[in-house]
Amino acid sequence: MLDRAVVDALFPSDLPEPSFWEEQYPPRGLAEGAKVTRLGPSPTGFLHIGGLYVGMIDRDIASHSGGAYIVRVEDTDQAREVPGAVDQFNRAFAYFGIQPDEADETGAYGPYHQSQRERIYLTYVRELLREDKAYLCFATKEELADITARQQATKLPTGYYGRWALWRDKTAEDVQAALDEGRPYVVRFRSPGKAGERTRFTDAIRGELEHEANRNDVVILKASDQSPRLPTYHFAHAVDDHLMRVNLVIRGEEWISSVPTHLQLFDALGFERVEYAHIAPLMKQQGGSRRKLSKRKDPEASVEYFIEAGFPPEAVRYYLRGLVNARLAETPLPEALESPLSLAECGVAGPLVDLVKLEDIAADYVATLSGEEIVDRISTWAATYDPELVEVLSSAREEALAALQVERGPEVANPRKDLRKWSDFRTAYGFFFPSLFDLVTDRSDERLGGLLPELISAFAADFADNYADLEDGQEWFAQIRELAGKHGFAPNPKEYKKNPDAYPGSIKEAAQLIRVSLTGSTRSPDLHAVARTLGKDEVLRRVRALTA
Repeated sequence: MLDRAVVDALFPSDLPEPSFWEEQYPPRGLAEGAKVTRLGPSPTGFLHIGGLYVGMIDRDIASHSGGAYIVRVEDTDQAREVPGAVDQFNRAFAYFGIQPDEADETGAYGPYHQSQRERIYLTYVRELLREDKAYLCFATKEELADITARQQATKLPTGYYGRWALWRDKTAEDVQAALDEGRPYVVRFRSPGKAGERTRFTDAIRGELEHEANRNDVVILKASDQSPRLPTYHFAHAVDDHLMRVNLVIRGEEWISSVPTHLQLFDALGFERVEYAHIAPLMKQQGGSRRKLSKRKDPEASVEYFIEAGFPPEAVRYYLRGLVNARLAETPLPEALESPLSLAECGVAGPLVDLVKLEDIAADYVATLSGEEIVDRISTWAATYDPELVEVLSSAREEALAALQVERGPEVANPRKDLRKWSDFRTAYGFFFPSLFDLVTDRSDERLGGLLPELISAFAADFADNYADLEDGQEWFAQIRELAGKHGFAPNPKEYKKNPDAYPGSIKEAAQLIRVSLTGSTRSPDLHAVARTLGKDEVLRRVRALTA
């Protein structure tokens, strides 16, 4: 055991004692049953949809229990930090409406970035060294690699434990000699675990669990030649969860194997243990198998994918809540967003993320919004992701509202649901705006069905020369029917099919000429409604483009 003076000399002379931090971060005084939760995103990459998923659960459990939800940026691995990652976290939380109670500069239990909490960690590392619950380790990278290789060769568990822990039982003289030589060191936790021991704990989702006890002397403070001196995740989370008075940690199931280590650290530090709840990971169906949703393989694994595409946040939250508690997937959206989530109802099998289902939910949700709401939301989204569209919607707001009324509204039995996310607007409604529409001028365009160019030109000219902007849909369509007969089209597809050599096409192909000229697509909303919304002048401009 190192002399206290030797230990203290390793740290700043003005480093506070643990009592100072305990007084600065007192118990919260919340009502019984209140849960303080936290999300600890790492800025080594952008936010995974699983992070949003857990954050949503954190937010809900804290809110409904009268507690607090914290976002703590776990940025101790500064060499791998991605610029802009923290801003992306904040943007994602704001977009989906799951902002924390405490984060960044807001809250009395900060700083909320681990890189700013160095002095706090050093206090508790020093305390463990003073109590001989931790020790200095001067093992080199080469020595550690050799240990791992020999363990693997003899099929032993890899790690720094027992006889493999080179510096665990070194004398104070050996340690002092290494310090005098200026050799870099890490601080390791002196694990109390023994071979064959088991650790039992209660998981808030999975119930009673049992796992092999930790024997590994994990690193708790990184190399002494680094600045700032930052801890590893294992140690930092124990100190932070205690001082921030977190009492429920919701995290991915991949952390279950770390619980024995974390419980040892809480006990060694004299902290009350927190309750853990380990969530099953979000999955993806691939062929006949399932796998974890991966940011490297799946665009939809990134939260940014949903923001850039413009998914309505309410629809995404509703969908995710249904993955947490299956009953909510069958509950109307407004009610489901307000209903408390239950950890007891969480499954232990990873739920599948189904983008088709999510888009259907989003389409149903958008169908409940007014035209004004849709235009406002699209404009807000487009300010970042489609600036040209902002200008169009601003200068032609009334036209946009009129377009959104085509085949929509309470009087329509089956309203259009082709707007699932804001990025769909150009495809679904862009043709209504002259500035976004490319005139169809090539009479050999395959969308025109392979009709002879001379026939296309003549038909379009006749339509334009005699066009009447009629209010009644049947009377309006009669114009196309009359011209179809004049230009030799069959009166219906059945007649055309009977004798295809006698006709260039049927009334269907004739109507398609007008549809493509007005919308640029072979599929569109009701053609009469489209024409009335565009107005006579624009209809004539588009149809005459086929006669040039």
